[in-house]
Amino acid sequence: MEHHPDLLHEWLRWTARRDRTKEALVCGQERWSYGRLDACSDRFAESLLDMTVTPQDRVVIMLDNCPEAVIGLFGTLKAGGVFVLVAGNTRARRLRYVLDDSQAKVLVANVNRAAAVAEALQGCSHDVQVIWVGQGNNGEVCQEVAGRKWQDLCAHESESGGVSLVGSLVELPRCIDLDLAAILYTSATTGQAKGVMCSHRSMIAAAKSILTYIDNREDDVVLNVLPLSFGYGLYQVLMACMVGFTVVLERSFLYPHITMQRIAQEHVTGFPLVPSMAAMLLRMKNIDEYDFRSLRYITSAGAALPVGHLQRLRQLVPQATVFNMYGLTECVRVCFLSGAELDRRPASVGRPMPNCEVRIVDEYGDPVAPGEAGELIIRGANVMQGYWRDREMTDRTFRSDGETTSRWLYSGDYFRTDEAGYLYFLARRDDLIKTRGERVSPREVEDVICELAAVRETAVIGVPDEVLGQAIKAFIVCDEALLEEKAILRHCLKRLEPLMVPKHIEFVAALPKTERGKINRRELQTVLGEG
Repeated sequence: MEHHPDLLHEWLRWTARRDRTKEALVCGQERWSYGRLDACSDRFAESLLDMTVTPQDRVVIMLDNCPEAVIGLFGTLKAGGVFVLVAGNTRARRLRYVLDDSQAKVLVANVNRAAAVAEALQGCSHDVQVIWVGQGNNGEVCQEVAGRKWQDLCAHESESGGVSLVGSLVELPRCIDLDLAAILYTSATTGQAKGVMCSHRSMIAAAKSILTYIDNREDDVVLNVLPLSFGYGLYQVLMACMVGFTVVLERSFLYPHITMQRIAQEHVTGFPLVPSMAAMLLRMKNIDEYDFRSLRYITSAGAALPVGHLQRLRQLVPQATVFNMYGLTECVRVCFLSGAELDRRPASVGRPMPNCEVRIVDEYGDPVAPGEAGELIIRGANVMQGYWRDREMTDRTFRSDGETTSRWLYSGDYFRTDEAGYLYFLARRDDLIKTRGERVSPREVEDVICELAAVRETAVIGVPDEVLGQAIKAFIVCDEALLEEKAILRHCLKRLEPLMVPKHIEFVAALPKTERGKINRRELQTVLGEG
């Protein structure tokens, strides 16, 4: 019986030994085999050990999607460390917070971010060693901050070059699956970001469950434009190393035309996206002219996908299976809906994925009846260990029901189920609108507005109202031929209960987004909402 690895980085080694020439990454003009990726991450691990990185030390990697980011995270794991991925364009203030909070020993950053790094390090509470990727003017790495050169630590040798393709040249530290593998920082639309602690075991368990229902294969080619600092994007690479498929790694979805061309060029079979990407894709001119015949599946997560977008996406790529999913950083993924159920229950996010259990409970922790709103709680091997250096928040988020030996993760998200047990996302706890003494789900109002073909995106929030408590306000992005407010209200009156019809409608050029592509409702409240 074949033994499967217990640690994340061992999966990379396992796949490389099965076929070291198999293509692992495509990034621009660069093509990386599993053997080369394994060898270079060995070299990087050895360099971290030379820099006195010890087991469970944190290494912050601030890079855009690129081979160096992938090498860095696997090399950190091989050195026994904990990787912390942040976006390549992270501002100095947030970077300083992450460095301080994680007590990182090493920072890997691109030289073009030297000014932000220098500013962050000036206020840092401890010394951080820096590894610079890329070169500045005249071949200099960085004049503001001393550091080591990536190319000196981890040169991109050819497959027949001087780096071992079967393992490290030095003995690497041992660790077990309960050890931390990563700290994933939340997007933090309010307050400070929280560091989600993920062990090797929890990350492998989450990846295995997702792989089970998507049914990934070695011949899959997955197009990933999602940032690796976002769990949804990161897991595309982790799952690839567990199965042996290829990831086409794009830096962003800034140029959708180029991304759509890549699908045909690379014979892409899998395309993970977030709702804001779906909205951009569906409003592209001549979208029907692109060749999507290779696509086998599309996944959506990160936020609620409007039903109208879901239906148009399925019409655009009828041969592809669409997986509508829900998850959160604290446990990666919770549930999914696909196949015929998308026609029967298009507003649902499905049922729990394998090896994951959920309940919907009231404020006292008691289960609610089908159709009633309550907070979603989760348990499973995919759930985080807790929040980094925040015992109080961890204790508030986890609770025991007295019936099981494991703790339940309280998500802070409100859901309901139908009679068949399918889950429906309503809102974040703080986003529910309380109007006329009732609670209204922004998602349900947004779904109805997005049924109008001219609507690109919409976001619904509650605004103070002396009579109603909160009035419903809809911000709408639509095509050049603007919809009239009266037409939207007539449509809502036909499809919604009277208390759910927006009192205010505002047309905007764009909706504010977080770095992960989610609509930033807090900014709507504080900026747009003031109007």
